[in-house]
Amino acid sequence: MMDVSLIDVSAVIALIALCLVSLNFLIGLLIAVRYDPRRRWPRISRPWSLFRIHKWTGYSALCVAAAHPTLLLFAGTQPKFSLGDLLLPIHSPYQRLYNILGALGFYCFLVVIVTSYFRARLPRKLWKKFHYTGYVGAALMFVHGTLINQYLEQGMPDLLDGEKVLIEACCLLLILATIWRYRGGARQAPLRTNITTDAQPDP
Repeated sequence: MMDVSLIDVSAVIALIALCLVSLNFLIGLLIAVRYDPRRRWPRISRPWSLFRIHKWTGYSALCVAAAHPTLLLFAGTQPKFSLGDLLLPIHSPYQRLYNILGALGFYCFLVVIVTSYFRARLPRKLWKKFHYTGYVGAALMFVHGTLINQYLEQGMPDLLDGEKVLIEACCLLLILATIWRYRGGARQAPLRTNITTDAQPDP
């Protein structure tokens, strides 16, 4: 019973991580089109800095995503996961391909977070190239989350299961938001420099 419980908790944590990644990307797209909540909905006079929310949702998503596989070390599965299976899952005892995709997605996101932390010290063009790996990382995470069996069982999962539907909905939302950003949102008027006090990156 304890093993199943830890596996279930790990699956729920993975869902939280994917939701945080989705929120982080949506806020990043709003920053890219110079969205200003003072001039547009919800028209609030003292909005929170989108850049600050973007930064902390990124940190939170990374920490939660790291907790997701860590719990599997204590799940008591047979065969057991080792630390090496989590860091480099080429010999993962379960669903090796999907675990590799999940690990690669996590490392892509880690690159984005680390390089963003040192953004002021990096050339802008180099930083943007690193930042775009976030799209690759998100795609890998969503493929991993959709196709892996959350109960560590063989065979394809039920894609109409509630957990999978949530992942699919987040993925579809990001695809539509990205299309909007590059087809419509990119034509938005530039944000005035006196709107916020925080410097905002150009994702």
